[in-house]
Amino acid sequence: MNIFKSLLPPKAHAPPLAGTGNKGTGALGEEVAANFLITGGYRILERNFCCKGGEVDVIASDPDDKSLVFIEVKTRRGLSYGVPQLAVTPFKQRQISKAALTWLSKNRLHDANARFDVIAILLHTDGQHAIDHIINAFDLAY
Repeated sequence: MNIFKSLLPPKAHAPPLAGTGNKGTGALGEEVAANFLITGGYRILERNFCCKGGEVDVIASDPDDKSLVFIEVKTRRGLSYGVPQLAVTPFKQRQISKAALTWLSKNRLHDANARFDVIAILLHTDGQHAIDHIINAFDLAY
């Protein structure tokens, strides 16, 4: 039995696998995640925001309460390194938090409601990628 399958909602359709190596896998995962979010009514505000303290893969607006969502996308082609969401370590959470605080400051949105989500993607060669959107995956860490 595949433990990862039991943790995920039904598979979502996305483009077939493309690119090679970790960068290609990550770029494809971020594209799949962006399409998943847009389909869910999210408005993408920015992608791949980088600053001195860290990086945020996707910054979006929640369709329900309009809060800001800082999203880390983790993608795997297989489970030999474990499920993707386990790669969002406490260190990575601090980096994402620093980048989020920088983004909020840069955009003068200090009092905005915000949360941190993780989107874990397991890529399949048939294009039916497994997507797990973990809402409020972690709290601000600094």
